[in-house]
Amino acid sequence: MRYATRIAVGPVQFRIGSDWRAPIAAIERLYAGYPRDDARPADATVRLFAARPWRRWLRPSVHIGGDFTVPDALPLPLSMGLLAAEMGMNLQIALGWRRHLLLHASAVARDGRALVMSGESGSGKSTLAALLGEEGWRLMGDEFTLVDPANGDALAFPRAVSLKNAAIGEVAERVAPERLGPLLARTPKGDIRHLIPRAEAIAAMHEPARPALILFPRFGGEAAVEPMGEGEAFVRLTEASTNYVALGEAGFATLARLVRETPAFAVSYPDSASGRALVEGLWAEAVR
Repeated sequence: MRYATRIAVGPVQFRIGSDWRAPIAAIERLYAGYPRDDARPADATVRLFAARPWRRWLRPSVHIGGDFTVPDALPLPLSMGLLAAEMGMNLQIALGWRRHLLLHASAVARDGRALVMSGESGSGKSTLAALLGEEGWRLMGDEFTLVDPANGDALAFPRAVSLKNAAIGEVAERVAPERLGPLLARTPKGDIRHLIPRAEAIAAMHEPARPALILFPRFGGEAAVEPMGEGEAFVRLTEASTNYVALGEAGFATLARLVRETPAFAVSYPDSASGRALVEGLWAEAVR
């Protein structure tokens, strides 16, 4: 690759290479506050490349590759190179990580205990995690939560938070402009803007937290809370894990322990303020 950088996020060392300078400059700006260890071998490699040499200059088109690829994935325009880099990082972890149980879930922590939130795209988990991370919680991650098979702890993976559509304005009102990446308009997922986690969250990204509460949020409708049994929580989290099957017995044991030891609830909420209030109430009950 003509241009390259390294980024360490939690237990993962990324190596990102590109045929263009712009995506590397954008990712380095977004992760400027993260630690660097160029001597450490990379755990995951991302490649942003042009399928044909002339595509570097004429209607530049960014393909995403690396250790793992999705052959039929459509390329992105160079103006969305930052999004391509972020998608590439997600892809490598989703398809290749085997050291921990990987859940597609947001997580925040307080006093050494973790709140894990899992849900489909649009459920509001990333927005809730971002807002809680500005209000006395430590952001552990908005895309993935890693659970240690050895002891059941949640590990932090505080990547830049991917804010979408209406959430962009809501969070932008609460944070300094320099903590926001560029607006990526009209992407395949709508408008996207990345939020850089607070410096304290980045500094503490090697501190694990014991899960204390699991929530399955759903944005929209009246505020409601429904306790969830271990069986349903287990099934939902297997669907939210990209490596549960690959981990085999270790994956089953880790997930079974998580749902056995951690209360779970489905919550609905009409707006972010209501969602945060529900979280605070359930948290007070879980950790008392």
